[in-house]
Amino acid sequence: MQPSTQPDSVAVDAGIAAALGRIPSGLFVLAWRDGDADRCMLASWVMQAGFVPPQVSVAVASTRDLLAALDRGATFAVNILAESQRALLARFGKPTADAFAGLDLHRTATGTAVLADAAAWLDCRPKARATHGDHVLVLAEVVAAGGTGAEPAIHVRKNGLRY
Repeated sequence: MQPSTQPDSVAVDAGIAAALGRIPSGLFVLAWRDGDADRCMLASWVMQAGFVPPQVSVAVASTRDLLAALDRGATFAVNILAESQRALLARFGKPTADAFAGLDLHRTATGTAVLADAAAWLDCRPKARATHGDHVLVLAEVVAAGGTGAEPAIHVRKNGLRY
C-alpha cells in the first residue's frame, strides 16, 4: 500500500485513509454570532454525545474562527442539512460575510441563525473541549431544537485524511 501524506507530513497508510473515508457522516452548517454578524462553517464531524442532558460533540479544525468566538462566550447552532439542500455545500464550504444572504432563517433563543428548511437544528451551549491532533473536540449541551424532519444529507469521503 502506498503511504498518504497529511498536511503536517505525517505518513499514513493509504488503506487507512481509504477506510476512514468510508465512515458516513452528516452534512452540517455550524452557525454563531460574532458581535452583530452571523458567522458559519461547513462541518461533517458532529455526533450525539449524551442523553441527559442531551449533548453533541463537534470536531472543529484548530484554525477555525468558531473557537475564538467560543472563547468569548458564544453559543452555536448545528444546522443538519436535508438531502434536498446539497446545493448549499458550495455556499457554506467557503463562506463569505453574507453566506446566509437570501436564505430563509429563524433565530434561536440565543440569537443564532438556523436554516428554516434544515432537516433539523440544534441550539448548543459549549461545555468542554479538548485538542486532539489538528482538531478540537467541542462538547456542547443541546438547549433547543427544531427543523422540518426531512431526510438528512449523508456524506462519504473518498479519502479519510482530507475534506
